[in-house]
Parts: sequence; structure tokens; C-alpha cells
Amino acid sequence: MAKMQVDTQLIRDLAELLNETDLTEIEVEDGERKVKLCRAGATVHVASAPAPAPAVAASTAPAPAAESTAAPADHPGTVFSPMVGTIYTSPDPTADPFISVGDTVSAGQTILIVEAMKVMNQIHATKGGVVKAIMVENAQPVEYGEALVIIE
Repeated sequence: MAKMQVDTQLIRDLAELLNETDLTEIEVEDGERKVKLCRAGATVHVASAPAPAPAVAASTAPAPAAESTAAPADHPGTVFSPMVGTIYTSPDPTADPFISVGDTVSAGQTILIVEAMKVMNQIHATKGGVVKAIMVENAQPVEYGEALVIIE
């Protein structure tokens, strides 16, 4: 488990470096491990852990609330991405989304999944309330700390 935390931190550090330097791609090799981050629609690739990518169904664009998206980072109900990865809005490609704008959620409820290094990480509502905005789309790459959802 400690190795996973080290790899996650490496990816976070590389993502920060990618943002700070305005590079479009960073690749690091360490023995059998190879990590590559790309801005151009790609996400994290790990050569030492091959696994089939999950099938992704097309989704409709989120319907954010206009007043909520002006400064999502400042909103007290914003849920942020805890890692770099790919967002999935439903548990599988044929299922309904976890949440929609206007839904009432409870604290701890699964609202999204972030896939990072072939691991599906559930993202939970940090508080109960009404979903006011969803700022991500299905299969979209996300950065660490990126605003995902606003709950009021």
C-alpha cells in the first residue's frame, strides 16, 4: 500500500510540474515503472501495470448553475478531485449517472469515480445537500484539486 502512495505523490508532483512549466507532456522511467502525463486529452499511463481500459459510454454535457460556476474554488460546497485521473460519472458505461444537477445527496454518498493508475477511486459527497453544478464530463481527465461538483 505504501508503494501506491509513493506513486500517487509522484503523479501529483509531475502534474504540478506540468502546470507550472506549461509543458504538454512529461515522461519518467524508473526501472520497470514508466509514468507519462500528457495534456492533449491523455491521462496517466503506467507501463508496469497493464490492464484493459474500461469501456466508456458517451455522456451528455453537465448542466452547471450559472451563479455557482463563477468561482467554484471559493464555494464552500465544492468537491475537489483528490488526484489526477479520469472522471467517470456512473459505475459502469450502461448505468445511470451517480448524480445529476438538482439531485439531493447525503454526506458520504458516492458521486463520481476517479480512475488513477487503473484503480477506481470513489469520490464521496463531503456534505449533504442539492447538487447545484457538475463541472466535469464522463471520461474527462482531471487534475489534482480541480473542482468537480458544487453541493449546496
